[in-house]
Amino acid sequence: MTRPGALVHRSAHAGGLLLLVGSAQFVVAMIVVQIAYPRYSDLANFVSDLGNPHLSPWAALFNGSIETLGVLGFLGALLIGSAFVPGTASRIGRGALAVTTLFALLVGVFPENSPELGGRVHGLVSDGTFLAAGAALLFLGSAMLGDPRWEVYAFYTLASGIATFLAIALFELNSNPMVNGLIERIVIAPILLWAILAGTHIARLPGYARSPLRPRIAPR
Repeated sequence: MTRPGALVHRSAHAGGLLLLVGSAQFVVAMIVVQIAYPRYSDLANFVSDLGNPHLSPWAALFNGSIETLGVLGFLGALLIGSAFVPGTASRIGRGALAVTTLFALLVGVFPENSPELGGRVHGLVSDGTFLAAGAALLFLGSAMLGDPRWEVYAFYTLASGIATFLAIALFELNSNPMVNGLIERIVIAPILLWAILAGTHIARLPGYARSPLRPRIAPR
């Protein structure tokens, strides 16, 4: 059973590192692939354009990176349970985080311009990633409230969830294609930054000590 308190199980340390590594390597991959993309614009181009094999010279690197993010993030979401007080908000939040990472994996499997579902599959899994990420941040932030291990992180996480949903609404209402890329980056930035910061925080939380080995008593 997971025990609440100031300590976490050793598996949570591994989970935090997986969240950190998965998100950090994806950020680096975005930067690298963008450099190779002719006339790429952070303001106008969608992030997914980097994974479009018809447009991006290094699309395979981008898609492989987001698939890696999905796998590492999913494992991380499974392992960080002891970093939260058990409860409904924690279960829903970690479940939504796991769903986020699975959708992210599918974003790489079905890159922009994929023909499945009449070309709509990439948009559907991208939308699923964004919505699940916002829900994960809101529920995890609620689970952190009152937990001395998180303190200011609770309000930061809640604010990140609110920012995600506001950015999603702005993205849906936007009619200016010249800022599509900027708004999409505002949507995805909160969950990536949170995973890096929270993953680092979890990895640094004190862990339960191993149970001391009992000396064997020689038979008489």
